[in-house]
Amino acid sequence: MHSHQVATNAWRWRHQKAPVDGLLKRVAAENIIFLSSGGSDWLQGSGTATRVEGGYRINGRKIFSSGAPAGDLLMTSAVYDDPEAGPSVLHFAVPMKAEGVKLLDTWRVMGMRGTGSQDIELTDVFIADAAIGGKRPQGKWHPLFHIISMIAFPLVYSAYLGVAEAARDLVVEKARKRKADYRSVELIGGVDNELTSARLALQDMIAAAATNDPGLATTNRVMIGRTLVARGVLNTVEVAMEAAGGSAFFRSAGLERLFRDAQAARYHPLREGAQRAYAGCMALGLDVDEAL
Repeated sequence: MHSHQVATNAWRWRHQKAPVDGLLKRVAAENIIFLSSGGSDWLQGSGTATRVEGGYRINGRKIFSSGAPAGDLLMTSAVYDDPEAGPSVLHFAVPMKAEGVKLLDTWRVMGMRGTGSQDIELTDVFIADAAIGGKRPQGKWHPLFHIISMIAFPLVYSAYLGVAEAARDLVVEKARKRKADYRSVELIGGVDNELTSARLALQDMIAAAATNDPGLATTNRVMIGRTLVARGVLNTVEVAMEAAGGSAFFRSAGLERLFRDAQAARYHPLREGAQRAYAGCMALGLDVDEAL
């Protein structure tokens, strides 16, 4: 679900002729694994960048850095109080073996435990001027984030759909082994209804990405899909738990883990309230930056 760092760079190389081919070749040749703190940073960024000779000193704590124990490069950002441009977010990559980078044992969570999304602490990490990949105003939508929204979220929510599909298959398999009754049959039908709604929403997210047209409208379409997929996934596992009955409460049944994993679908940006605000601004012709 976090292959989007490579996918985004590949899209930029193909469609924008961005000079990232060297990085992509290294990924392929050296099996480099990218980490991302994008979900926890998002438009505001986090951490601080202090100007020093030749670059910046970075301090901060990056949460939800999925795959952190296995990663090679952390693709992240920090906030720099630019005396001329005002609060700005700098984007850069940090090698996980760089001085001042520390992996923290914090991933003790309800679900998605296998993602290894530990916190990463950055203490006086030096980033040279030449390593700054981009700079943008803090808290504002930027073209890069429209690309990320278009590419990343269909991938991320495909993983959650897979969790819901596994829950559906598991509960159907269990139901076939029991004597059918009207209530259980009706609940299984409800599982398929909710799963189908998630699938249809994801298909539209993918169709939006396939337009290769990042921008306000595409982000709106993708983020509406993100909300609808999350709802469908959460409703699928909820009804699946009910359809399975008391056996779903046992770890040995396997369903409770899928239920727990699915709950993380709530927390990726844009969360539903922010997504509705964005969609409302688009419908009314208002500035999405002002609303969010």
